[in-house]
Amino acid sequence: MSSWRRDFASGLVVLVPLIVIIYIFTIFYNSIIKIPFVSTLLTGGSDPTTESEVFGFFVAIIIFVLLVLSVGYLMRTTVGRVLESGIDAAMNKVPLVRIVYNASKLAVETALTGTEDLQKPVRLETWPGIRMTAFKTGKKTADGREIVFMPTAPNITTGFVMEVDPDDIEETGEKVEEALTRVLSAGFAEQDHIDEFNIEVTEESTDGQVTNE
Repeated sequence: MSSWRRDFASGLVVLVPLIVIIYIFTIFYNSIIKIPFVSTLLTGGSDPTTESEVFGFFVAIIIFVLLVLSVGYLMRTTVGRVLESGIDAAMNKVPLVRIVYNASKLAVETALTGTEDLQKPVRLETWPGIRMTAFKTGKKTADGREIVFMPTAPNITTGFVMEVDPDDIEETGEKVEEALTRVLSAGFAEQDHIDEFNIEVTEESTDGQVTNE
């Protein structure tokens, strides 16, 4: 990827979620101040003033916080979980929207909860010569196998929970954020360091001798 394309993509990753958030909040704020009760409370029936606009801003924030808390409480119920799954499925069906949606969701989850629940990213060689990115959960089975989570791309909210022999796990030396970025971008994000991975091909000649390439 050329330099300007990389810079443009990096700028989009930073700006698009912010623009979306600001745009949504602007619509939400304008909708609130147009409510007759709120409009009368802010202006007293007269033309809007600077004081009323500032007061309206704080009223919008309070209503927004109450709405967020209400939705958060709803998400703890069965109805909320079903609703969230439906929203995730709908968002991930739209090509551009799913990227912004997943990026924003990942950013919020990382900012609020951090990435402590996800341990070091690892690689699993599921087929000869093919490796897949997974994350340690820090848990083990009774027989000593590591429990890892392998997310799908680009929707990292789904994936597979696997029990893997520790000898089959390869450490990547990456940060959790780096591996998540690669998965979220479906592998298109550039990495600062990509180690060499040579596939050994074994061929058997007609005389029965085995050679390695």
